[in-house]
Amino acid sequence: MIRNLNIILIFTSVFMLAGVYALKFSIENTASERTALIALIDSQEGQLSLVKADEAVLSQPGHIEPIVRRHQVALAIVPVKQEQFGAFGELPMRPVKPNTAAMDSLFESLEAGVDPIDAILELEGIE
Repeated sequence: MIRNLNIILIFTSVFMLAGVYALKFSIENTASERTALIALIDSQEGQLSLVKADEAVLSQPGHIEPIVRRHQVALAIVPVKQEQFGAFGELPMRPVKPNTAAMDSLFESLEAGVDPIDAILELEGIE
């Protein structure tokens, strides 16, 4: 009986040892993938900072102005005029205050159970 139990324990130990060994290699693979991803992210962050620096230099007015002047005729570009933005006189006036008497009569008729919209819909033949 003890002999059979020892054999079972030996096989169980060997099986568990193989499982731990496989788990160890799995973790090492995951760690190497993580390291590779971190290196890739660092590389891409470096490229992004380079692109941002290039954008900052290329978008400066001192860099853009000679290019615009050189191609102004071909692109039919003209400086912006103040009239393009409009004037204060063109702004719409404030809306007129609502007719409170008409609104009060509407709410009174709705509270009384008469809907004036129903009368309009009946005149137009809409149910």
